[in-house]
Amino acid sequence: MANDVAPLWLSGLRCRCPRCGKGRLFSSYLKIAPGCSVCGLDYGFADAGDGPAVFVVLVAGALIAAAAAFVELNYHPPYWMHLVIWLPVTVGLCLALLPPFKATLFALQYRHDAGEGRLQ
Repeated sequence: MANDVAPLWLSGLRCRCPRCGKGRLFSSYLKIAPGCSVCGLDYGFADAGDGPAVFVVLVAGALIAAAAAFVELNYHPPYWMHLVIWLPVTVGLCLALLPPFKATLFALQYRHDAGEGRLQ
């Protein structure tokens, strides 16, 4: 790993600059800032697109499905109780996971110098 690159998992989890690991990556909830305020890295090189949402749905869906099955098999609550329990938990989990997943994919794009397809 190069000396000018922050640890991938740490910068992703903390939503920090992929180069220095100190500057904020987001200017608001999911809006990427124009650049790093610490090292000056321009964030215009990458776009995570829908990738973070896909991974969040897969991870959150698996966790919620396993938890709902556990509750159903052990406690047998009525169906309306599942809705009351799992709807807010699902929304909260997805909202909590989106920024770190987006930041991690952004850091992966930086680390591997990813960009739009280009012919040599």
